[in-house]
Amino acid sequence: MIVLAGADVVMPDRLLAPATLVIDGDRIVDITPGTPPRRGEEVHLDLSNHYLLPGFIDVHVHGLDGMDTQDGDAAIHRIAARLPRFGVTAFCPTSIACSPDALRRMLADVRDARRLPRPGAARVLPAHLESNFINPEFNGAQPLECLRRPPSTSHASAREGDPGAFTGEEILQEIAAARSEVGIITVAPELDGALDLIRDLAAHGHHLSLGHSGASYEEGLAGIEAGARQATHLFNRMPPLGHRRPGLAGAVLAHEDVTAEIICDGAHVHPAMVRMAVAAKRPSRIMAITDGTAGSGLPRGARTSIGGRPIIVGDLATLEDGTIAGSVLTMDRAFARLVTKMGLSLIDAATMCSTTPARALGLEGMGSIRVGAIADLVVLNRSLEVVRTFIAGQSVMR
Repeated sequence: MIVLAGADVVMPDRLLAPATLVIDGDRIVDITPGTPPRRGEEVHLDLSNHYLLPGFIDVHVHGLDGMDTQDGDAAIHRIAARLPRFGVTAFCPTSIACSPDALRRMLADVRDARRLPRPGAARVLPAHLESNFINPEFNGAQPLECLRRPPSTSHASAREGDPGAFTGEEILQEIAAARSEVGIITVAPELDGALDLIRDLAAHGHHLSLGHSGASYEEGLAGIEAGARQATHLFNRMPPLGHRRPGLAGAVLAHEDVTAEIICDGAHVHPAMVRMAVAAKRPSRIMAITDGTAGSGLPRGARTSIGGRPIIVGDLATLEDGTIAGSVLTMDRAFARLVTKMGLSLIDAATMCSTTPARALGLEGMGSIRVGAIADLVVLNRSLEVVRTFIAGQSVMR
């Protein structure tokens, strides 16, 4: 039994300060106000002047510390081992558009990391495929040569002259062969055949997310009606929100059933727009993400890659031509910026970093501090820096 005493405990509806939380095995078994005296049979940790939060869950992360989820060679295992130092207790390894062979290798790595988790590592959730079925006009750093039309429009959907020619159907065959390893799939709803694709993938249990898209408001609503319930990095790689043409961003903000990702580095989305999105959808429908790359954790000027494409580390991760290719953010910094730069409460920031992603992905017992919940926890000091992380009741980083 482990007693965490004296912390300010961030619960779903209130800040209990100071309070004592008791862990038995992998579960939270008691939460009480105050700081009880130490008892000999307990592991007693004094967390006075610290915050105790649910562990962070990042549903969109490509890499960390020079490692990319598509590198192979147990890269996902190694990323999982590093993430707890940033307070992350669970994450979705995220791909960019790639060939069927590359997708097969990445999903095999996901399967291996999920079936044979290593001690002290963050939980590996089913992958997020920032997929082949996106709008080439809003591709960002996604390789154009790997983008395909949904296969219902044509069986000959490979790009002419592509030496690695493959069809959209072949991508779907890889997804079908690894259903349990694929969680989120990003799709542009305006593509011919995309609505049928969304319906089919949703019927197979995947979480469909609208993104990398030029969809109008009406096309966005059609994607939601077809079964999409998430949005990939709201505002980024979609038309600007307009008062006469609200576009995909407007559809996402207006629809109660959609949970939106948002990159909380202050560079991808202006803090005022983050506050506006939270006001429109409430923290219960906004997931803070990093969109972190292998550049996260590396010094400025460092060079690494995303999906095999070279990137340079700065305030953002960029391709060599300056195209934004994701962030260099980590979840501890995302949480801190939500509180210090965007003015959210500790409770609302914890909801966005933990509770909302757990609910959106159906992670039972995760994402909040309450009696009976899984003891995935992060301890922050008063400067909002990670000092300790617990996964399943075990201290994995201090």
